[in-house]
Formats: sequence, C-alpha cells, structure tokens
Amino acid sequence: MGVAIRAGFLYFALVFAVGFVLGTIRTYLLSPVLGETFALLVELPAILAVAWIASRAAISRFGVPREIRTGLAMGAVAFALLLAADALVDMVLAGRGLAEHFRAYEFAPGLLGLGAQILFALFPTLQMLWAESDRR
Repeated sequence: MGVAIRAGFLYFALVFAVGFVLGTIRTYLLSPVLGETFALLVELPAILAVAWIASRAAISRFGVPREIRTGLAMGAVAFALLLAADALVDMVLAGRGLAEHFRAYEFAPGLLGLGAQILFALFPTLQMLWAESDRR
C-alpha cells in the first residue's frame, strides 16, 4: 500500500503544479473576460487531461499494482492533498477564511471544481479497472 501512497503524492504534485498555473491564467486572464463559470469550463478539460496523464505516469513510475484497492488508495491520498492544498491556497492567496472557502461549493464554479476533483480522485481506479478489462 506504501507504493500507492507515494504514487498518490506524485499524482497530486504533478496535477497541482499544472493546476496552479492554469488556475492563475483562469483567474487573471479568462475570468474577467468570460466570467468565472465559463472560464472554469474552459479550464476543466485541460486540467482533467493533465490529471489522466499524470495518473498513468505515477502508476507507471512507482509500478503500482493494477488492483482496484491500490487505485482507490492512490486517488484518496491525492484527493485529500488536493483539497487541503486548494483550501490553503485560497486562504493564503485570496485571503479567505476556511468557512468562506467551503461556502464557495454552494455555487456553480465551486460545484464544477468539486466535480472535477472527484473525477481526479477516481482516475487511478478507472485506470486500474481498464487495465483489468484489458487483461481479460
């Protein structure tokens, strides 16, 4: 299970780094022109594609066993780190409190972002399932 945890850390780090750059572009360039929700809809396919590739890379890099439970563990580690980092960045860079951060999930951009984060968490497991079906 340790390999799934290490892969989850790498998966999180890769996606968070790219997401930080894309989120900055979205916040300062796209949102003022397109609005927050539409700008997020423009960003989501790119970050989800990055997440899919990063998940495969982390699985391959650490030789994560192609089992559903290891995919779930890897995704859970990455998801927990992403939620914590997202809240921390929001609090430090945007000056929001934790309660205000969580209130953002009540609106379309927050819900869309949460949905994408849940997909991010499921990608390792989905890749394990597809690897299993390919072996049959």
